[in-house]
This record gives sequence, structure tokens and C-alpha cells, in this order.
Amino acid sequence: MKKILTLLCFSALLAMEVPAQSISLPPSGDNQKSIVTQYIGSLANVSVKYNSPDVTGPNGEDRKGQIWGQLVPYGLNVVNFGLGNPSPWRVGANENTVIKFSHDVLIKGKPLKAGKYGLHLIVEETGPWTWIFSKNYSAWGSYFYEESDDALRVQVDPADHSYTEWLTFDFVDRGPSSATLAMKWENKMVPMRIEVDNMTDLYVSKYKQELQGSAGFNHQNLVAASQYCVQNDTHLEDALVWADQAINAPFIGVKNFSTMQNKASVLMKLGKMEEAEALMNEAMHHPATTAFEIHTFGRQLIAMDKKDKALEVFKYNHDRFKGAWPTNVGMARGLSAMGMYGEALKYAEMAHEEAPDQLNKDSMKAAVEKLKDKQDIN
Repeated sequence: MKKILTLLCFSALLAMEVPAQSISLPPSGDNQKSIVTQYIGSLANVSVKYNSPDVTGPNGEDRKGQIWGQLVPYGLNVVNFGLGNPSPWRVGANENTVIKFSHDVLIKGKPLKAGKYGLHLIVEETGPWTWIFSKNYSAWGSYFYEESDDALRVQVDPADHSYTEWLTFDFVDRGPSSATLAMKWENKMVPMRIEVDNMTDLYVSKYKQELQGSAGFNHQNLVAASQYCVQNDTHLEDALVWADQAINAPFIGVKNFSTMQNKASVLMKLGKMEEAEALMNEAMHHPATTAFEIHTFGRQLIAMDKKDKALEVFKYNHDRFKGAWPTNVGMARGLSAMGMYGEALKYAEMAHEEAPDQLNKDSMKAAVEKLKDKQDIN
């Protein structure tokens, strides 16, 4: 009886309509799936997922010289499948080529919202080619393309390129806030300039979010966020808040040369020079400040063309640390910057004798020779 029931249950299962599940077959036409991702800065990223055909045909036929205008028709192409609309090329094989932007971008200066897009291309025999970003990214190829789904069209000039067997997307140029994506196939390259507008706003917005969490309980993170703003001359009021927190926030703030110098740099950017100088004076006289920190500050002043102030700093450093390394180096640099080469030479010779390693010894030897010829060593 038990065997009969088992057979009946099995028969019932066979009679049921079970949805078919596809198996993992090789890619159609051996046009293998590919994906490329590139970050722009450390926040925004662009990905392209595509099926990559090759110039050599499925049966081994040589299709060189037959890609553009033949395999890939010029202009729009009408096919007897799908919607039957005049359609662009899907920039690949099989399913849509899909491009994804993590953030809003500019394509050749034109705005495009973050998200996924079906990527198409209108190829022309002469003149510019046209990139198309379609809101329909899940269709098969361009068979269901409708112009009403266009989010953006951008014209670009194709360029001749060294032979590329497999259709390839590559990022051929990268910068802090931009990148150039290029499609390469056979003897052509088609570029696409991608820019992230207001990159500094993205970073600062991210810092505000991160500093509300555990990262905000580390004074070095507060310094790093404020220094980003100083270096990029942006969001300086936020930078001042973070700089002050790095010094004074309960259980977090640390008052030392580094944090005070950081705040002083923000104050200088804000044009509050007297406050900045007073804070740096306090930083120099702080008990924990080292000779190397003061020496570095003096060199920064020389770079800012504040030579007389730099010499004062180097003299203070030399007196406070009683000629310890690298205070003789500082005196040589400070006096050299003021054109006092004879006095600078004496300190450079002392620094050469006391140099702690070969690299510094060689550097000071070169400085001595320059000063003998009355040349500035900065």
C-alpha cells in the first residue's frame, strides 16, 4: 500500500506544470559576457556590462573591413523582430549593453542622473556618431528600442585605433573627477567623456555622514576632513568646526602641534591671519612640540615667501633644542632665504658634520657647495 501511495504522489508531481528553469549554457554565438568598472575619485563609479563579439566570425571567417557599415549598419536599422522600429546598435551582442552610474554625471557636459541605462550607438559613415542612453536597459539587444525611452543623446567623433579583435570597453583617461570611457573594436575607438560635477560637495557630504558615526570619535579623522576642505578651498566653515573639534571636543580632542596647525591653516584660508598666527605661536611653544615639527613649519613659511618669519621660527627652534638635529639645517635655510650666505654656510657645515644618515649628509654637502657659490639652498 505504501509503495502504491508513493507511486501515486510521483505521478501527481509529473502531471503538475512545473515552471521551466534554464540551465547554464554557453553564451549565444560565443559572445562572452564582460564587465568593466572604474571609480572616479573614491566615491563615484561607472560600470559597463556587455556581451563581447569578435571580428572573426562564428565559423572562423575573417570579417576585417566588414564590421562598420556591414555587420554594424550605418544609421538606424529596421529589423523584422520586436517592435520593428528603426533601431541603433546595441554596442555589443545579445542582451542590452548596460551602463550604470553610482552618482549623477555629465556626459560631454550634459547631465545624466545616477542609475542604469541601455547603451546604444548610431554609427555613421561620415561625421559624428551618437551615444544613446535608454531608460529601457532590460531588453534584448535593440529590438525593443523606442526613442521615447531616451534619457540622453550625445554626439562624439570616432577615432582610428590599433586593431582590437574583441569588442572592448576601456577607461582610457582618468582624473580626480572625470574619466573617459572608450569602446574599441576592429579599427575604431569611440570615446565618452564622463564627469562628476561638484565632486568636493560629494566628499564633504560623505564626511558629514561618516563623522556622525564612530569615525567622528577620532581626532585624526576630523583633521583629515578639514584639511581636504583647505586643500580644495571649499566648505571652510565646516572645516573650522571640525578643526576646533579635533582640539577641544570632550574625550576626542587633542591639543598638539598638528591639530593647532590644522586649525591655523583653516583660519588663514578664511582670512583670519591674526588668529592663525597666534595659534601657531602657541603651537610652537607647546611642551610636546618637536624640533622636526617646528622645522617643517619654518620650511612652509619659506614656501609662502614669509622669509623673515621663517628665520624667526628657525632661530627659536635652534635656541629651544640647543642646536639638536635638524635645527642647524633650519638656520642654514632661513639665513640662505634672506641672502645671508656667509652665516648660512657655517650652520650648513655643522649640519653636514652631525647628519644622522648618508642621505642627509649628501644633502648638506650639496648645500655647502651651493652656499660657497652664494646660491640659495631652498
